[in-house]
Amino acid sequence: MTSDQRRIQPRKQPRQVRAELTRQRILAAAAHIFAEYGYAAGTTNRIAEQARVSIGSLYQYYPNKDAILAELLTRHLDGDRGTATLRRYKESSESLESIIRAFVRTVIDNHLDDPQLLRIMIEQAPRSGEILERVTRVKWEMIDDLLDLLNVHPEVRVQDKDTAARLVTSTVELTVHQLIAAPDSIDLTRLENELVAMITGYLRA
Repeated sequence: MTSDQRRIQPRKQPRQVRAELTRQRILAAAAHIFAEYGYAAGTTNRIAEQARVSIGSLYQYYPNKDAILAELLTRHLDGDRGTATLRRYKESSESLESIIRAFVRTVIDNHLDDPQLLRIMIEQAPRSGEILERVTRVKWEMIDDLLDLLNVHPEVRVQDKDTAARLVTSTVELTVHQLIAAPDSIDLTRLENELVAMITGYLRA
């Protein structure tokens, strides 16, 4: 393990229910503080105060705020349901538009809990080798599952399906992330409808 990896590793893995609840409080408090104050001003003292634990107790679990943010990002990645949605429709006879809509809606839902926190996680979270590997794995699983779907669905007419799978996953993920995390709000129904129309039209062309 490199020094950078050690720097963002949790110090203590809870073995008792009480300890796990404390860790959950720290993570929930950190999510609130980072979203409200931003990462630079989201100090461990503020996180500890919000979590109602001493700063010493916080440091028993996490060596610094980088480690807390890294765990929040890891949990977000583990909760991504886009790949599961694509796998569910692999053998489906539903229309291409219905499948793409389900995928787009899932990605939007993944970003709704706290878009400002998600922006901070994506843009400022420490990039250890382990986290980068997990981000890459999630991305390629999604691409591979979409490619499987494109290869068998009768409505798909695009010639280069490999490139199409990469373009579609990147377009949906980046567009949803940027527009939902933007300071000015966007109508989610309109976002969903426009993305579905754009992607379905491209895949049918």
